[in-house]
Amino acid sequence: MWFRFIFGCIISLRLYHGAAEQRWFLFRWNTGRMPLSPHDLVVGDREHELTAITALIRKQLVTPYRLSAVLEEQGSAVEIVRLSEDDRLFRSALPTHDWVGAVTAEDVQAAYKDVRGWTERRLDCRSVLDSAYPAALRDIFNRPPIIFVQGTWDEQKDGWSIAIVGTRKASPEGLRRASRLSRELGEAGFTIFSGMAAGIDTAAHREALRLGARTCAVMGTGIDKRYPATNAGLAAEIVDSGGCLLSQFFPTQPPTQWTFPNRNIVMSGLTLATVVVEASETSGARMQARVALQHGRTVFILRSLVESHAWARKYVEDGAYGTHAVMISSTAEITDRIDGRTDQLLVA
Repeated sequence: MWFRFIFGCIISLRLYHGAAEQRWFLFRWNTGRMPLSPHDLVVGDREHELTAITALIRKQLVTPYRLSAVLEEQGSAVEIVRLSEDDRLFRSALPTHDWVGAVTAEDVQAAYKDVRGWTERRLDCRSVLDSAYPAALRDIFNRPPIIFVQGTWDEQKDGWSIAIVGTRKASPEGLRRASRLSRELGEAGFTIFSGMAAGIDTAAHREALRLGARTCAVMGTGIDKRYPATNAGLAAEIVDSGGCLLSQFFPTQPPTQWTFPNRNIVMSGLTLATVVVEASETSGARMQARVALQHGRTVFILRSLVESHAWARKYVEDGAYGTHAVMISSTAEITDRIDGRTDQLLVA
């Protein structure tokens, strides 16, 4: 009797483990081969989720920022691209656009090919579905669905960061001020962010590197591109120093009129505050000041800029989105205010 009972248990265990191994084999087979259609994608498989996100970005059913919100609401990009007609009745949280059948088999295959290429090149691509997506960026309403990182992202150090921005056609005095701000903020322990453009951006990055402070660049191109080309060496130095380059665009995206404003949104979202050194009415730095105020980030504008440009004076005196920019004459005014704000947040 006991023999038959024990024998039966052994057979049951073998059958259970055999079925489990078969399920695991099928899962690995399905996720290891190229998916031929949306229904071949596996929910929760990181590579397949990134494939679905890539296909959705390319379809442009909604803005990238709305897509980010939908992805976080649904919890899976694969589930979205696999929607059927029956889901219309039960997925009321989806946008009004027609998502059912929007992503085709050809879309999935092309996106998977790209994702596999990124994986083979060991490109670090993080989506809003990943826990490694930068925490500060997740806080803004217009966050991008994906962000590429080249180099080392340090969540703790890079969360304590300030963006220094300004015109490409900077004056000698503007370059001197940008360098001094970068040096003194770097000495205070902040990571220095900028956009790796000519002028103010380059001065901020260069001084941080000279000091040995941490610096990161948010790019207006794909991670494979360098703009301006003359800053290719600067990009390499930033990565070699332990900092990183970040881009919300696909790797081969060239510079365009629309990529730089979107870059400024991401830079604002990644940092505690933005400091504007020199900027005209039409400057991208002025645009970053506006979106930073919209994000609820602190915006510092040098006194010299406030005194010479009406837009800067307006942001200080009248504000925007319910908050005001702060006019400063010294780096200490930045560190004192940031430290005070942090203390208030910690108390709260």
